[in-house]
Amino acid sequence: MAVFVRRLFGIGKLPDELHAQLEGEGLVYLADYVAVTRRFSGTIPGVRLPHSVASYTGSLAFTSQRVLATMSQLPRLAGPTVDVRWDAAQAGAATAEIASSGLRVELDVAQVDPKFSGELSLHYKTPIPADVLSALPLQKLAFDMPPENVYRTVGVTYSP
Repeated sequence: MAVFVRRLFGIGKLPDELHAQLEGEGLVYLADYVAVTRRFSGTIPGVRLPHSVASYTGSLAFTSQRVLATMSQLPRLAGPTVDVRWDAAQAGAATAEIASSGLRVELDVAQVDPKFSGELSLHYKTPIPADVLSALPLQKLAFDMPPENVYRTVGVTYSP
């Protein structure tokens, strides 16, 4: 979908209420309408893909408290894929690396839920300035990704 159309309909823009929340946390960096490449090979209930690559748009934000990345498939509906506090324990099935080319996330989905198998990766492609990178407390993170984020990322409706 053309960038113009995404911007026109607000696909890939952080919802206003979430933007206000991030401002209250001390917003350090925000990029809307970020190109996101999702790669998935595996199985989760509702979908089996031997190898899938899809493009989405989303937002990437760093506050003084956390990293937040969202993906949008519909106008003004952005679902989180990454929501990790800087001071959280650095452990979990997902790893993220923040670099000048954006945010990369890697996940072995079998560690999220025993019904899952396979690999999931996300690349938020946006240039992050050197001064922002140097101001971040961490550039590598490890965290647990909730099953609903995996379902959302792969495009399946989540039902607990």
